[in-house]
Amino acid sequence: MSRYDLIVFDYDGVVADSELLNNRIMAEVLTGAGLPTSLDDALSIYMGKRWLDCVPLIEERLGGPCPAHIDSEWTRRCHERAATELQPVPGFVDFLAGRHERRCIASSSPVSWIEMGLERFGVAQTFDGPIFSAAVHVTRGKPHPDLFLHAAATMGVDPARALVIEDTPTGVRAGVAAGMTVIGLCAGGHIRAGHADRLRDAGAHHVVDDYAGIEAVLTA
Repeated sequence: MSRYDLIVFDYDGVVADSELLNNRIMAEVLTGAGLPTSLDDALSIYMGKRWLDCVPLIEERLGGPCPAHIDSEWTRRCHERAATELQPVPGFVDFLAGRHERRCIASSSPVSWIEMGLERFGVAQTFDGPIFSAAVHVTRGKPHPDLFLHAAATMGVDPARALVIEDTPTGVRAGVAAGMTVIGLCAGGHIRAGHADRLRDAGAHHVVDDYAGIEAVLTA
């Protein structure tokens, strides 16, 4: 019997190998709007956060209002590129097929973005859990615990019996604050030197390099 009644997947960087794509486009759009931004800037400042929480960070750097078109332009470009380029994080599809715990996704991204990826990966039917989005389901996004607590409450699961898989310090902090066990996953294309240490510093209970590492944690 599993120690966990629920596995909570973040989406970008855990299910979809999309962090580089998302943040490269974020850097392009912001630079085009007059705020020079590198890929590393985008990864360090915006990764793991919902758009609503990115806006004040953009405005602080701009020293003025965030241009109204940035959100729609970023979303449009991400969907265009994802339609031909997006891939699952290595190991996710096989891991999903081999586990029988209840599951859900709890992400800062919009539901439409997540559903598009699940369809592209061919797992929209086999991923039989709900999708929870900080863009619509809660007032406060990650690193606050609200989204994870909402997911657990909706599914009738004690947070202490839930396992979170996250790839960002922001998400790790949210899972820890929710009272869940958190695995920090360093399997996406966006992972850089020192990322594992940042996940540990954020409070991750386990940090692994791939889905085989998650299997090892679950079977230990």
